[in-house]
Amino acid sequence: MQTEIPPPDSTNDSNYDQANGRYVFRYDPDGTATLTTTIVHALSSIANVDVSQGEFSLYDSIDPDALERLFSPKNDGGRRLDGHVCFSALEHEVYVFANGDIFVYPPTDSGQSPLR
Repeated sequence: MQTEIPPPDSTNDSNYDQANGRYVFRYDPDGTATLTTTIVHALSSIANVDVSQGEFSLYDSIDPDALERLFSPKNDGGRRLDGHVCFSALEHEVYVFANGDIFVYPPTDSGQSPLR
């Protein structure tokens, strides 16, 4: 049973999926940000932590290098289309999919509202 999460209270919450109680982010493998950078920035925006001040490191939850390798192109250069990994970070559940989707579920018992 999940705790109901209040609806977003500003237009900055466009990445919050109210119907599924999760934040939705997208990693673009052709973009300039790495997968781990995308995840760290997503978590920092949700959990209100300043990664530049060392308040959070992805190493506290998962090996970032292994995560990058897991979803890196195959030996033939093709993109990986299948697979996902799930881990906890800052009390949130993070799901990363080979297609670039990143879903972040806030703690169900925290009463945390979507981005403030």
